[in-house]
This record gives sequence, structure tokens and C-alpha cells, in this order.
Amino acid sequence: LGYGLLRSGLLRRSLPGHALLAGDTIHGLAHITGGGIPGNLPRVLPDRLGAIVDRSTWEVPAVFRALREGGAVERDEMDRVFNMGIGMIAVVSEADVDAVVDAARLRGHGAPVIGRIHEGSGVQYE
Repeated sequence: LGYGLLRSGLLRRSLPGHALLAGDTIHGLAHITGGGIPGNLPRVLPDRLGAIVDRSTWEVPAVFRALREGGAVERDEMDRVFNMGIGMIAVVSEADVDAVVDAARLRGHGAPVIGRIHEGSGVQYE
């Protein structure tokens, strides 16, 4: 379980200086820390936009499953407190998704497409 707590830092160390960050490919980068996805992703979105996140697109690491089950913590509370295995979210246009995913994978990182941006506010899960 300890390795799972350290893993999210690897992506942050490999992105600085990458060509994708130099242009306008990435419209926002949300570092998912305390506050989870609902507390961090909206900070990089304009006021009129929100996100729909599909929970089925990634596997929640064992450390978070153990905390939830062992502590009888509600899913909404887990979402508000932990990153649930998503350390960084890149907001990109649909046309650039494949390039960003390929770049991350070439550096050895999983890069699931976890949702979409929509008119609205906040984060909704499906």
C-alpha cells in the first residue's frame, strides 16, 4: 500500500518542459490533492463550465479501497478528501486527446480519459 501513496508524484516530475505544455494543447492542469477531484478540477475551468467524470475509467488503488472499507467512509467523503488514484488531470480539446494520452504513455504513465467538460459547474460523477 505504501507504494500507492508515492506513485502520483511520478507524472508531475515527467511533465515539466514537455512540448505539450509549451503550446496551447493543454487548457488546464489540475493537481488533485486534498479536496479530491471535486475540490481541484473546477479551479482550472471557466465559471460557466463543469466536468462529468466517469468512475469506471480507472481502478481506484488498493490503499483507498482499504481506507474506505476499513473506516466505513462514504464514497462522497472519499472523493472530497483523496485523489482516488488520479494525481493530475489535463483538460484538453477532444481533438488533442490522443496526442496527450500518447505523450503520457510514452513516459510510462497510465492516462485514462476520465470524463468530459460540459456547460454547467462543479463535478458530477457517472
